[in-house]
Amino acid sequence: MEIILVRHTSVAVAKGTCYGWTDVALSDTFEQEATLTRTALLAHAPFDAAYSSPLSRATRLASFCGFENATIDPRLREMHMGDWEMQRFDEIMDDNLQRWYADYMNVRTTNGEGFPDIYARVSSFLNMLKTQAHRRVVVFAHGGVLICAGIYTGLFKRENAFDNLTPFGGLLKITI
Repeated sequence: MEIILVRHTSVAVAKGTCYGWTDVALSDTFEQEATLTRTALLAHAPFDAAYSSPLSRATRLASFCGFENATIDPRLREMHMGDWEMQRFDEIMDDNLQRWYADYMNVRTTNGEGFPDIYARVSSFLNMLKTQAHRRVVVFAHGGVLICAGIYTGLFKRENAFDNLTPFGGLLKITI
């Protein structure tokens, strides 16, 4: 099965702000960015099914691209940043932040998730897709979700996963 994962377009949040599960607004450039995404997505059509994170930055892009009835799946949410949600990294006063910086692939955010948690959610979603009879699926989600999918399929290694962050509005093609 071919899966085209789509990262949401840019957000109206200051750079360096944690916004994992927070339902933030999209940038004023949404329509221009989303038009480019929709055009790129058309090259992969048709799709047998569409899925989306429940966060509006993903569902809004799904609707704009013609998938207003995408199946919402909470496993496709971004990593929960816990107490750090909507704080700028350089303003977080938490001793755990330095531990997370040193080992973000294993350390959980304070009262939130760690990479193993989001990876388990995304793996569960992809394992479910394997049981479906689809040939080609589109998934509207987040940067962390796309990184997990890339690791899951062996597209890139865990050690350098974040070097492969898909840009806002970008696509990642995987096969399972």
